[in-house]
Amino acid sequence: MVPMASFTVGFDLDMTLIDSRPGIRACYVALAERTGTYIDADLVVTRLGPPLTDELVNWFPAEEVPAVAELYREMYASIAIAATPAMPGAPEALAAVRAAGGRTMVVTAKYRPNAELHLTHLGMEPDVVVGDLWAEQKAGALREHGAGVYVGDHIGDVRGARAAGALSVAVATGPCPADELRAAGADVVLGDLSAFPAWLAGYREGHREAAASRA
Repeated sequence: MVPMASFTVGFDLDMTLIDSRPGIRACYVALAERTGTYIDADLVVTRLGPPLTDELVNWFPAEEVPAVAELYREMYASIAIAATPAMPGAPEALAAVRAAGGRTMVVTAKYRPNAELHLTHLGMEPDVVVGDLWAEQKAGALREHGAGVYVGDHIGDVRGARAAGALSVAVATGPCPADELRAAGADVVLGDLSAFPAWLAGYREGHREAAASRA
């Protein structure tokens, strides 16, 4: 675990910091119109988390997926960014880490340029943004930047945190209910990020008391 004096907290993006359902739904509707392919956009937004290509294979032949993914990403900025709000408590969660002297990072499966557009649009400024990583792939970035805590909404985020040796804090704001997050190994499950600042304060106090008892 990184010493609390220089701690870093990582966050997932979709359905953790941002409610990406409206923007992604609009983008898939536009993609269906552009390609002439049926896509159930309402179904798509019930299973956000995994990489874009994992979803596209449900609607397009495998050999077409790379080109369709590129088209989707080109369309995304003009359709999805303005339609996507922050999740409740998200700006305050990032601010709580910074106020406590920590650093924040976002590690997401989303294409990094689009992730950065979301964060800029919503006025959220993490210290580091890493994209195109899913589940256990996130562990390398978390370790590289010394993240001792990773916050996410999906069991893939729990797996990423555990692979990195980081504390897994899960929020039940995405497709995975609280019981499923706990069963996957989440160390902490919160209803949403509104509860994060108080949890962080207690977590840090526990570390201070443990350090004092060892001194």
